[in-house]
Amino acid sequence: MILTDSLNIENRHTWDIAKACGVTTGDVRLPEKDFDVTDFSQMKGFYDTFVSEGITPIAIEPMPNHLHDHIKTADDKRDESIEKVIKMFANLDKLNVRLICFNWMAHVGWCRTSSDLMERGGSSVTGFDLEEYEKNGNIASFDGREKCITKRELWDNYEYFINAVMPYADKYNIKMALHPDDPPLERLGKVERIMTSYENINKAINLYKSDNLGVTFCQATYYTMGEDLYKVIPLLKDKIFFVHFRNVIGNKYKFRETCHDNGSIDMAKALKCYIDNGIDVPIRVDHVPTLASEKSNKVGYGDLGRLYAIGYLKGLLDGLEKTVELKIKKEG
Repeated sequence: MILTDSLNIENRHTWDIAKACGVTTGDVRLPEKDFDVTDFSQMKGFYDTFVSEGITPIAIEPMPNHLHDHIKTADDKRDESIEKVIKMFANLDKLNVRLICFNWMAHVGWCRTSSDLMERGGSSVTGFDLEEYEKNGNIASFDGREKCITKRELWDNYEYFINAVMPYADKYNIKMALHPDDPPLERLGKVERIMTSYENINKAINLYKSDNLGVTFCQATYYTMGEDLYKVIPLLKDKIFFVHFRNVIGNKYKFRETCHDNGSIDMAKALKCYIDNGIDVPIRVDHVPTLASEKSNKVGYGDLGRLYAIGYLKGLLDGLEKTVELKIKKEG
């Protein structure tokens, strides 16, 4: 598998952390302000900044929100935004960046009710509690008015989007990797959600027949859905384009992140399942703990927690891949 990390242009010190862990490829976030994804010179300058520091961008995550938010809700800027996405595909093709992680969470993105739950050794993690969310009125609002969207609207908007962009994703050989809703609840306030089960996600990636439409397998989200990872991974093996490596305890109604080796998912078993099913795609750590001695300006993506998590993932990968190599050598 291809060890990568989530990197952006604002926090360049994390690039050195990644490189110290042996990471040379980036899952990069495009700037949201004063940046034109249709301008190849800007895109190339952004790309070259990473390359000059020893990081090769191989994936874009997320789809730029200033475009994607209009598309998911189908407002009056939807078609204009889709046109810009298509032009972005052409620019990514020239730069040989072949993967985009996108989601279909309208109004409310990945959501947590706590950011300072205690984990071992005085570290802290994020968590979600539906009762707390509802009690505190933690709902999407604008000018005091609660936002809403229905499942039917979400499915219609999704189908409109993929029918518009997938012919161009095929033309430019760009893989579109759909991330599940996190938490995978069917409703948050009056905002409904649809990418909340294997069944729905499988439906979504088959509404348009393309080898370039697949999933970002965020394994902890599939776990909180109640899905059996070791059944779903083989079912999706040809459609898993990207893996988010994180661990949790709980269910979709109430869960918390954990240190990567301290949750309900057997992480070595999950990695072995990917490898046994021939899944050789970019993988990155996700939602790392904030360790006791650090102050993180972005919960879930702290420096020391990132060092720990990448090291843990790299050790597991090296061990599993060496085992496979030895097995092949012995059988050969």
